[in-house]
Amino acid sequence: MTTRKLPPITEPELLNGDSASHESWHAFEIMAEFVGATEKLKEITPAVSIFGSARTPPDHPYYTLTEEIARQLSDAGFSVISGGGPGIMEAANKGAFAGIGPSVGLNIELPFEQGGNAYQDIDLTFKYFFMRKVMFVKYASAYVVMPGGFGTLDELMEAITLVQTGKSCKIPIILVGKTFWAGLLDWLKNTLVAEGMAGESDMNLIQLIDDPAQIVEAIFKHYEETGFELTPAERKVQLYL
Repeated sequence: MTTRKLPPITEPELLNGDSASHESWHAFEIMAEFVGATEKLKEITPAVSIFGSARTPPDHPYYTLTEEIARQLSDAGFSVISGGGPGIMEAANKGAFAGIGPSVGLNIELPFEQGGNAYQDIDLTFKYFFMRKVMFVKYASAYVVMPGGFGTLDELMEAITLVQTGKSCKIPIILVGKTFWAGLLDWLKNTLVAEGMAGESDMNLIQLIDDPAQIVEAIFKHYEETGFELTPAERKVQLYL
């Protein structure tokens, strides 16, 4: 006896139904995206997430610097995570791809700017921005933030907020590009902190380092006493990101 499989229910069909079905469909999509990403990324630690502009051309000094940072991190034993696209993301993946550690790309479906680069040992493509952002944070032992636009600022501020509020483990947040970040750091100190919107100690969550070797050294220095293995309490914190 032969059996016939029913055609899968697709999102366009659900859109013609009630809103409750539409919401349920999205809930299952989100669950599937989370489970798939977790299974694929759970073995990549220790890892460093590198953020930066998708619009940086390959002949720009920021691109070259990012590639060198990623290569040194990779050769030091880190997986390197980027957004998987062009610009700084490509430079990060390219540097890591040439090194020892895995090059990881967390790609996103976008109508512009985003096409997966060719330097990814592990690649995932996300439909939901917030799910992708969780994965940037969940598996990172440090953040390296290169010059970038609104997306980079969003990722930077979320990283600082998660560490500041204890919703993420305390890890190094390293800005690269002293000239680029000078204005923002001045504003944070002279306006945000001065007006009591943030504490003076919050500024200690951020480091400003331009030299690739010093970036690697700063990350190792942070973990000299504790090591990269999470404690049970830290695992619980990361679980509830």
